[in-house]
Amino acid sequence: MRIEYTADHSRIDWKALRRELIDDDFHNGRTAGQLQRSFENSQVAVYAMMGTRCVGTARALSDGVWNAYVVDVWTLSECRDQGVGSEMMKRIIAACPGQHIYLFTDDAVPFYRRLGFTPRPLGLELVSGEWLQNASLDDPH
Repeated sequence: MRIEYTADHSRIDWKALRRELIDDDFHNGRTAGQLQRSFENSQVAVYAMMGTRCVGTARALSDGVWNAYVVDVWTLSECRDQGVGSEMMKRIIAACPGQHIYLFTDDAVPFYRRLGFTPRPLGLELVSGEWLQNASLDDPH
């Protein structure tokens, strides 16, 4: 398996990626258009590509100075435990020098600990309005 890492959004087939996420039980309800906007509006995005197929994603929301928040770290099940997720995270970390990098996970704690992350005791959240009800009417995917 040859994996290439890129930040080039134009290489992603967003509908195909959405299908991969659904099939891999990692889909959170975003349309293909919402998925695309999520990544394109992030400070840092990393894609793991096997040919034209996206088999991994990671992105960080960052102010470029002080804080970064990592989300959407995913590796296709058949490509896990081969260093793909670690490489994407190393690229995220390198792209955020001097910043406090935060993430939330409830099932991958050992993975992130191996990368140097330490637990924080409290996180809070709030959804503004209805969850994912911000899609434009012309975005049926």
